[in-house]
Amino acid sequence: MTAELPELAEGNFYYLNLGGGRFRSTIHAQGAWNVHEQHMAPASGLLADSLERHDPRPDMRMARISYEILGLIPGGEFQIAATTLRPGKTIELLQAELVAGGRTAIRATAWRLATSDTTPVAAIEDTPIPGPEDCKPYDGASVWPGGFIRSLEMRVAEGHRPGAGKVWLRTEHPLTDRADSGALARLMGMVDTANGIAARVPPGKDSYSFPNLDLQIHMYRRPEGEWLGLDNAVSFGGDGIGLTSTVLHDLQGPFGRAEQILTLRKT
Repeated sequence: MTAELPELAEGNFYYLNLGGGRFRSTIHAQGAWNVHEQHMAPASGLLADSLERHDPRPDMRMARISYEILGLIPGGEFQIAATTLRPGKTIELLQAELVAGGRTAIRATAWRLATSDTTPVAAIEDTPIPGPEDCKPYDGASVWPGGFIRSLEMRVAEGHRPGAGKVWLRTEHPLTDRADSGALARLMGMVDTANGIAARVPPGKDSYSFPNLDLQIHMYRRPEGEWLGLDNAVSFGGDGIGLTSTVLHDLQGPFGRAEQILTLRKT
């Protein structure tokens, strides 16, 4: 695909905060499918940050974030606005949209729930994975192009193969030049990479492309820290549709799950 290259900001961060809900992407937010687009991962982190900042309530937290990718996410300048769709004392539904070039590229909705002490019955069925210190360095940029993938430190656990793998990610770049985002937004800003860490087929010519149309994240625990662990499995159906399913981890253990529906296209 050919398109005019966007005007990018410069700096060791993903986005320059221009104020008033406006941002400009840097090369570190560049996507893997096209050089003129943003990667969904840091954009989803910025949307999560916007949702967290919208009318915050200390007695509530986001438990599910649902991202709909409505088209190519252009690099360069864009705007984000957050609203409350369904207010409530114990349950709220929030929405944030990323608008670029007069078009909504991503729409995110989030359920925010009241928290309470349920430690007497707390239990998690998802299985922990080996920590990053027990994994080997992994060069994602040898598989995928783009500035965002180059910005990540990756480590892979034993047994990694096409279609399934366990990978840890972290980045030294803050979401914005203000470097004031929390752990939730930072970790949400890497989840979308799940669709590429154990691809069933190699991307590129004479293969298949498999972009995801959405990203659904459910969290039974608030994540912490800078490392994101992905326990990943990719399924391709026989009619051009696939699914990437991932258990999400931080250094404390599993904290939720992510799903991405895929459109499979011969290249």
